[in-house]
Amino acid sequence: MGGFALAAGAIAAAGVYLKKRNKRDGPKQWGDVWARPGMKVTFRAELMPGREREKRSFRVNELLPSGRVSLQGFEGEHAEKEFEPVH
Repeated sequence: MGGFALAAGAIAAAGVYLKKRNKRDGPKQWGDVWARPGMKVTFRAELMPGREREKRSFRVNELLPSGRVSLQGFEGEHAEKEFEPVH
C-alpha cells in the first residue's frame, strides 16, 4: 500500500511540473502578452540615467515571437524586464 501511495504522489508531482513547464514554455496567446503594437513603454530609469521619463518612452512597433519588442525610433529588440511595470 505504501508503494502505491508513493508512486501516486510521484505521478501527481510530475503532472504538476509538466503543466507548469508547458504553460511557461508554450506559445503565447494574444491576451497573455505584456505589450501590444502602438502601446507606449518606458525604459527603467536605471537603464537611462539622467533622462526624463518622456525621453525614455517609446511606442511598440512589433511584438516578436520571442516575447521581446521592437520600438519605433529605437534600435534593437527589448525584453519586458527593461521597462517600468505597466499599471
